[in-house]
Amino acid sequence: MIFYAMLASAIIVAFMSLWPKDLLKAVIIGAGIQGLAMAYVYSALLAPDVALTQAIISSTVLPVLFALLIYKTERREK
Repeated sequence: MIFYAMLASAIIVAFMSLWPKDLLKAVIIGAGIQGLAMAYVYSALLAPDVALTQAIISSTVLPVLFALLIYKTERREK
């Protein structure tokens, strides 16, 4: 039962990352929270190696990389 709840929350969070106007909020919601929900789904499917990799990559590397890319491509008025 928890498996279906986490799968549904991963889908809901993926759609929620489309709503914010601020790109950094979308990155935190989309990459961080959705990735951790998917890590739990992989753990429930008895794939602990994939779950651990998903948790590490989605909670640390991807949000930092996306935030850096958003900062570098941001327009600034002088």
